[in-house]
Amino acid sequence: MKTFGLKASLLLTAILVFTDCLNVEGQVCHPSGKIRGKKPPPGECNQGNDSDCCKEGKLYTTYKCSPTVSSHSKAYLTLNGFEKDEDGGAPSECDNHYHSDDTPVVALSTGWYNKGSRCLNNITITANGRSVVAMVVDECDSTMGCDSDHDYQPPCANNIVDASRAVWKALGVPQDQWGGLDITWTDA
Repeated sequence: MKTFGLKASLLLTAILVFTDCLNVEGQVCHPSGKIRGKKPPPGECNQGNDSDCCKEGKLYTTYKCSPTVSSHSKAYLTLNGFEKDEDGGAPSECDNHYHSDDTPVVALSTGWYNKGSRCLNNITITANGRSVVAMVVDECDSTMGCDSDHDYQPPCANNIVDASRAVWKALGVPQDQWGGLDITWTDA
C-alpha cells in the first residue's frame, strides 16, 4: 500500500509540474493600457509605406508584452523604412544609426525586443514558402505612440515584425502586396 501511495504522489507531482510548464508556455499577452490619439501637426506624420497617422481622440491599445517566442512564433510582417526621413522616424534604437532598406533589418514589438536583448542579433523569418535572415536593429514600440518621438503614428501591435524592403523581396512577395503578411519567426 505504501508503494501505491508513493507512486500516486509521484504521478500527481509530475502532472502538476507538467501542467505548470504548459501554463507558462501558454501565457497570453494582455493589453497594458490605452493612449488617446493626438492630431499630428501639419506635415509631421510620415505616411510612407502606408503608415497610419494617429486620429484625434481615438483610443489606441498598448502592450508591454508580446506572445511567447517559440521555434515558429506567429507574427504579422509590416513594411518599414529604416533610412533617414522615412516612416521609421529616428535612427534605430540598437545602434543609433539609419540602415539601408536594401539590407534585411527589422524592428520587433516591445515584448519581443525585450529591452534590447535581441539587438544586432539575427532572426529567421518564414513566409510565402521562403525564409530570410534579418538583423534586429530597432523596437516597434507597443507602449507609446501618437507623439513626435513616434512620428505621430499609433503604437505597434504586440506581434509585429516591422521589416525593410529587402526582407519583403527575399520572401518573394510581389511589391503590390507589401505592407502586411502573416509570418513565423525564430531567433537565428
